[in-house]
Amino acid sequence: MADTAKKQKKSFFDWFLSSSGAISISVILLGFLVGTILLLIVGRNPGGMYKAILDSLIGVKNNKGVWNFRNVGESLAYSVPFILCGLSMAFAARVGLFNIGAEGQYIMGLAVAQVVAVCIPPFPGQWLVCLLVATLTGAIWGGVVGILKAKYQVSEVVATIMLNYTGLWVARLICLACPNATTFNIGTNLPATALLKKFLITNSNLNIGFFFMVISVILFWYIMEKTSLGFGMRATGFNKEAARCSGIPVVKSIALSMAIAGAFAGLAGGIVLIGGAYPKGHVVSTMHNYGFNGIAVALVGNNTALGTMLAGILFGVLKQAQSIMQNYNIPKEITFIIQGLIVVFIALRSGLELYRQYRAKKMLQKEVLAK
Repeated sequence: MADTAKKQKKSFFDWFLSSSGAISISVILLGFLVGTILLLIVGRNPGGMYKAILDSLIGVKNNKGVWNFRNVGESLAYSVPFILCGLSMAFAARVGLFNIGAEGQYIMGLAVAQVVAVCIPPFPGQWLVCLLVATLTGAIWGGVVGILKAKYQVSEVVATIMLNYTGLWVARLICLACPNATTFNIGTNLPATALLKKFLITNSNLNIGFFFMVISVILFWYIMEKTSLGFGMRATGFNKEAARCSGIPVVKSIALSMAIAGAFAGLAGGIVLIGGAYPKGHVVSTMHNYGFNGIAVALVGNNTALGTMLAGILFGVLKQAQSIMQNYNIPKEITFIIQGLIVVFIALRSGLELYRQYRAKKMLQKEVLAK
């Protein structure tokens, strides 16, 4: 009986080490635990942090006892660009690439969407055209990197970093070329035909862009898991040379994967612009950091469609909680610390994998010696 219990315990431990989902949940809890300890050290009540997070997750009751879901709507609205930029990083990662350029792809999508919104006379369906050109622009910005990597072996890390800053200043020039543009905005309201319709939750910026995000998550999953194209991409990510020997078009897989990754980020830029965050438009002057945060979202989500979506919602909830935390005398910077800790802890996954392989090797040696 004791041997059986011991064997079951080992089996559970092995399962934990080999389960990316279990590890992700554990590191998230660990990040919150460390954040709680830090608040106690500086003399703040951690309960305020968790109250703010809960308010962002389920809403609050007003003075009349009526439930107000505005915070929920804002959390979901914030989560959309986090998720889409996370998908951008995750899609490339599944093909063995490291897309640090989601920020530049996001910014370029935002800038070109603004051109369509303010430089073309209003017409029905203008918002859809804005999203389409934003998506296409992101795909082009990412596809350039894919071609450079596939054909000329240019490091995608270096190329995407450089294109982030190139995109920032190109986007600024594009935005300043819009009519009535000032240092920060275009000075006039975006036309109603270019704005995404808000839905369900009043007084929040949650809009139909949320549905485009959900479609993107499903599309990511379908391409990667259910198509021959996705199989070729995943095979390329595991071993490029083996994939090439098997007849898989590696160059096409790499180039196309970066284009699709860029499309996700470009769509995020378009949704942020016409989703209500910038009613008077926006002249880009600095990074918005959605693309960079998308890297963390993808890592926490294990580069999977569902995992990235859940991780993006977590980051959206934390972002919305920042403003609420001040009501409880909690510095909003604690959310950045928690996010950073989660990323640091998730990076330890490689060490856990090495330990799992070491244990498996030792157990195999014992079984061989026992025979």
